[in-house]
Amino acid sequence: MSNRFLAHTGAKYPIVQAPMGWIARSQLASAVCDAGGLGIIETSSGETDICKAEIEKMFALTDAPFGVNLPIMFLKDDAMMNWICESGVKFVTTSAGSPAKYVGPLQEAGITVYHAVPTVEAAIRCADAGVDGLVVEGGEGGGFKNPEEVSTLVLLQAVRAAVDLPLVAAGGICDGKGMAAAFALGAEAVQMGTRFVSSAESPVHDNYKNAIVDAPTTGTYVLNKKASPCIRALRTQRTHKIHEDGLMPPDTFKNILDLYFGGDMEASVGLAGQTAGLIDEVRPVAAIISEMVDEFQTVAGRMGGMAQGF
Repeated sequence: MSNRFLAHTGAKYPIVQAPMGWIARSQLASAVCDAGGLGIIETSSGETDICKAEIEKMFALTDAPFGVNLPIMFLKDDAMMNWICESGVKFVTTSAGSPAKYVGPLQEAGITVYHAVPTVEAAIRCADAGVDGLVVEGGEGGGFKNPEEVSTLVLLQAVRAAVDLPLVAAGGICDGKGMAAAFALGAEAVQMGTRFVSSAESPVHDNYKNAIVDAPTTGTYVLNKKASPCIRALRTQRTHKIHEDGLMPPDTFKNILDLYFGGDMEASVGLAGQTAGLIDEVRPVAAIISEMVDEFQTVAGRMGGMAQGF
């Protein structure tokens, strides 16, 4: 396979690991890279020195390409961007704000820049700002969401009609079938968060992984739609109350690490997408990616045969 995303990144497969705060660090990202995907290191946790160290670890842990996410809303200044420009990183995703200020300096440093968008309007603005590609985030995905939910199925087609940039489909994808569907709608890669959170190499507590595995297709809530941030998270007693109340308390994320790494699923909100209802086993990253590629090729081949029959 060859497409613009693979040319931009040098990855073997067009499969990206989402930049989840505290989770998307070298343990998980290097496993994704070594399996042929593109691992991304997060900086949204705000733990600047630790994130820098995790980026440096990646150069030691893998010879494969990887990327870094810069969440614009959470950047206090240009220090992290400037450090990235000198780090040797070649691929950056930006998110949570306008990339206009960052595209030029990053590209001048030889870095390819993709920006995450939840709407067609944002996609057009980012294309005008000069980004190299887009991560198109549908409403099915976990984490921070657009309160006006548009599914990946619809959003991907609308963005593809509006801009001619390589698109990474995010939200609602956890296997080769979903990948094939995204490619049929114009994507050149897919990004997965929930599937990799529940992988064997994910650093989170087994309780979090098992909550994803045990979740039904209706096992998530969209919370805080009338305020900010709007999120999608697993159904628990805590998130049920937030859903009923309509607003998240200010301290909702205060004890998020107790959930992620301590296994207390009521300590905070366990971010997850609707694909939790499709995931039924904790699997090694290499197996997830290998099986996904095989399934994608099988589905794509079958669809090609169907087209010849008309």
